[in-house]
Amino acid sequence: MMNSGNKREKLRAKRVTLGLIWAAVLSTSFLATAGLPNHDSTFRWATPAGYDVLVLKPTGAQVSLLGLIECAELEGAQQVNEGIESRIIAADGHAITHFPRNFSFRVTASLRKTLLAPVTTQINTSDDPLDFLLKLKFTLKAYNGMEMRVIEPESVQMIGVPAEVPFDERIYRINFNLDQTPVTERFVLEVMSPEGERLTRFHFDLL
Repeated sequence: MMNSGNKREKLRAKRVTLGLIWAAVLSTSFLATAGLPNHDSTFRWATPAGYDVLVLKPTGAQVSLLGLIECAELEGAQQVNEGIESRIIAADGHAITHFPRNFSFRVTASLRKTLLAPVTTQINTSDDPLDFLLKLKFTLKAYNGMEMRVIEPESVQMIGVPAEVPFDERIYRINFNLDQTPVTERFVLEVMSPEGERLTRFHFDLL
């Protein structure tokens, strides 16, 4: 019979393996958004948007923030050409000239140490870490050249474990419903602390 020590070691090894997988997948997306070449130009309905790790002071609790973009209309779309000649072609072959009307950011905020990544930010807060996860705020900014505008979400949902149940991980889905927005614009979702301090940013752009 397996003793409790061996069970704990196997569970720890499994968590480390999952953390490595998450870090590898998300860091690939993060590097692509930073301007490095992305050899797979095919869009998926769910695309990793990056991650960040911060520490809360004075408790010392670490918070992992992981972003995911969800947009069913982009499944199978591809970017063709580069530079001023670049275009987005849908899976059925027609050119996409505007962002899909509906898309979401899914943001996971977790106190679990599943990401093997260094801490990038220190945040001072009077909130208990579990309460901190429940009070995150979100701002979407759209950039067109030097111009910027703020877009309010259509809704913000907390999915998974109900808010009234104490838990060390929260998953938000921030939904947007846009008017005609050219594919040349860029979106940046800012994740804010309960006190309004920016924690991280997740990018969404097509060209």
